[in-house]
Amino acid sequence: MSETCSQGRSIGSETESRSWSPQRQLDFRAVLAPLRRGRGDPTMRMDADGTVWRAGTTPVGAATLALRREASGTVHATGWGPGAAWALDGLPALLGADDDDSSFVSHHPLIAQARHRAPGLRLGATRRVWDVLVPAVLEQKVTGVEARRSWRELCWRFGEPAPGPVELWLPPGPAAVRAIPDWEWHRAGVDRSRRRALLAAATVAHRLESAVTMAGKAGRELLCKVPGIGIWTAAEVAQRAWADADAVSVGDFHIPSVVGYALLGRPLDDAGMLEVLAPYAPQRQRAVRYIEASGFRRPRFGPRLHPRDYRAM
Repeated sequence: MSETCSQGRSIGSETESRSWSPQRQLDFRAVLAPLRRGRGDPTMRMDADGTVWRAGTTPVGAATLALRREASGTVHATGWGPGAAWALDGLPALLGADDDDSSFVSHHPLIAQARHRAPGLRLGATRRVWDVLVPAVLEQKVTGVEARRSWRELCWRFGEPAPGPVELWLPPGPAAVRAIPDWEWHRAGVDRSRRRALLAAATVAHRLESAVTMAGKAGRELLCKVPGIGIWTAAEVAQRAWADADAVSVGDFHIPSVVGYALLGRPLDDAGMLEVLAPYAPQRQRAVRYIEASGFRRPRFGPRLHPRDYRAM
């Protein structure tokens, strides 16, 4: 498969730019959407004109990217910061160029229809563990509202302003996380178990980045060696950091039920979900993504789970 690209440095500024033309259909915003933690995510924003902004860390420093897709399909990216060149080098991977779905077979009508309607759905890879690990840990066993508030608080208070012309923030780095006092964790609404997991990960953060190279099950197993990081968190990281097409979020509050109702018309537990998804291995997570992309909504029974405020505890 061939991809075309051009890259260069803008004269008279501290920006770098790259253009990339995918040779397959690409749903630009859908590929990037899993990286955004709510509409108020301090590290990412999607403008009305179609521009997507994303700030993050790289092995050589901070970087901000502005990505815009033309009607022709070509994606133009501009980067700021010491890590801009590294981030731009990873543009194709970020937008799913390395994601091979050629062997995927739809075993259920709903998935077949979703794949037909969304041929540009790809799994993108950030190539960085830490930036997606922190929000994944914050999402452990709490509502999305709680996790996103904690993510915003930690980025604003302990991250750094991202390079570039728009107001974005970097996630707090491992050293910053280790330095957060107890009362600040409490103020950000992060309970002790998630706090311990983040502190444990921060002490070995440089080693965890090698999970991207290991990829697959081996990469997930490396993450699970950190106390407080289980199969759910490892899967959430793997889906984003190296586009793991088989990393199902086992232990999720919603996904087994959604998969069950979508494919069988009834709720499932984790074991049942893995059984019904077994024919899709080694691309079970791709099947889940197609279910999500189909717009299917499971029936609701009973009240929703309400957020807790750990600041009052």
